[in-house]
Amino acid sequence: SNQSQESNGQSSSRARLLAHAQNNPLSIGSPAMNWPTVPYRPRDPQGPLPGIALIGCGGISRHHLQAYVAAGYQVLALCDLDQQRAVDQRDKFYPQALATDDPAAALAVAGVAIADITTHPEPRVALIEQALRSGKHVLSQKPFVLDLHVGQRLADLAAEQGVHLAVNQNARWAPHFSYLRTAAIGGLLGDLHAAHFAVHWDHSWTAGTPFEEIRHLILYDYAIHWFDLLACLMQDQQPLRVHASFTRTRSQPTKAALLGQVAVEYPAAQATLVFDGHCPAGQHATAVVVGSEAIARSVGRGDNDHRVVITTPSGDFSPQLEGQWFDDGFHGAMGELMCAIQENREPAHSANNNLRGLALCFAALQSAETNSPVTPGAVFDLPGR
Repeated sequence: SNQSQESNGQSSSRARLLAHAQNNPLSIGSPAMNWPTVPYRPRDPQGPLPGIALIGCGGISRHHLQAYVAAGYQVLALCDLDQQRAVDQRDKFYPQALATDDPAAALAVAGVAIADITTHPEPRVALIEQALRSGKHVLSQKPFVLDLHVGQRLADLAAEQGVHLAVNQNARWAPHFSYLRTAAIGGLLGDLHAAHFAVHWDHSWTAGTPFEEIRHLILYDYAIHWFDLLACLMQDQQPLRVHASFTRTRSQPTKAALLGQVAVEYPAAQATLVFDGHCPAGQHATAVVVGSEAIARSVGRGDNDHRVVITTPSGDFSPQLEGQWFDDGFHGAMGELMCAIQENREPAHSANNNLRGLALCFAALQSAETNSPVTPGAVFDLPGR
């Protein structure tokens, strides 16, 4: 049933894109080339907006709240075990909201329909379950769970309760990723047979923070965005094997390894992910998605200011992108959940959908631990923890 809902949701999204593309053609360079517009910007629901209770007021919550204020969303309650943190965020962003240290009180506020749960993974499972049993839709912070069985149980519970459980894979709505993803999923690139991502940046800021204690800081906590994107792009092919490795640089100041690389084999495609997390001299990132009808690529520095180029037999097209990953990604994740609620469909970033990327990630971690190829879906518990 969940797989059927997910398939229907993806089909609906693809149909909306193709209809939009057909009705909004762009003439590029010469009459011979006609590349459609791609609706990559975050979507908002029509009509009344559901209220939000944000549970977990740590550092990442600032980006959630900034995005929600800009989008006109209503946060009615903020909750944190340290109530002062909830008060501080409330006073800065939503002065009329309730600030509390009791999740039940936040969920009980009149008008709250969505729980945005931004805590770390360990305490998040119980909070997600509490919110679902309270009849609330849930947007879970990523990475979603530490055990795929637990993730499936939560997805099944959401279905039983008649509510939606989505995962805040906010990179899907970073402008350059959103453009590539939307064009590819909509069939505008043709049959996909390759995807290659490379990110070179400095993750040394984690020195002296709790993040330094995460064994697979790069391939799990950070790279989950790219595993999720890869699962979105290759949704019609089941990955066969994953090969991965990780190591430290000789000069990095952090305990956790900052280098990681992954190769993924598919029946009729291939993919690579490269992460160089110790580049204090600067930042650079590229993405290449190869299809039978077009190649889409992006290049830029850091998380923002990426240039996208579409190459077809008729020439090249470079769209003028708007927005930034932070905070459009958070706007997009919440907006898609709200639209799914209003349209009575499975959200594109549902828990069921997210587990595909998480299975790919877990297989890569196991491969990195054992120095051998691993089949995605064969590893259920987070390796190396």
